Amino acid sequence: MKAMVLAAGLGLRMLPLTRDTPKALLAVRGRPLIDWHLAALARAGFREVVINVHHLADRIMAHVGDGAEFGLDVTWSLEEAPLETAGAIVAARDKLGDGAFAVISCDVFTDFDYARLYGIETSHAHMVMVDNPPHHPEGDFSITADGLLGTRPPRLTYAGIGVFHSSLFDGLAPGKRKLREIMDASVLRGEFTGEFHSGFWSDVGTPERLRELNR
Repeated sequence: MKAMVLAAGLGLRMLPLTRDTPKALLAVRGRPLIDWHLAALARAGFREVVINVHHLADRIMAHVGDGAEFGLDVTWSLEEAPLETAGAIVAARDKLGDGAFAVISCDVFTDFDYARLYGIETSHAHMVMVDNPPHHPEGDFSITADGLLGTRPPRLTYAGIGVFHSSLFDGLAPGKRKLREIMDASVLRGEFTGEFHSGFWSDVGTPERLRELNR
């Protein structure tokens, strides 16, 4: 099973820290953020990882290289302009192949075990949900008694961690596209499953949250 790590964001909410350093290389507890994800993916059994990059792409690519340091085989999806999550997946489809693959947002920090994703067979998507953080109190989706994602409250927040089937992106034209455009319609059709992670999770989206993590 392959995985994709999303690392192409401009990091605008992280300014001025991301003016000269991509968010993926900001240090969390003394280690670049992307290193935590790559090490966790390797421990979980993943070997092939695609990373999309844009802002200060050369810095990230030089740091990670071919992934051998992590026991991974890393390939790169270089974006001329940020494509958002769904657009990034469409652009990397030839590298991700057919079937299910994991997608990890680089700008979260968590103790979620990626081994829970490895080998998941889904014909649509399986998404990890967490308690709503203060900056997103309304949440995204709920988890029904049968494990499907729904829209009725109380809702939880999508953790930026999930497994998606390549067929979800069939027929989508290249270009900028948010994942939410696909999620909303699929959830209403009862196509997405989900699980709740009760452990640690943080959206490392602002300098304040980064400082809190490092405290």
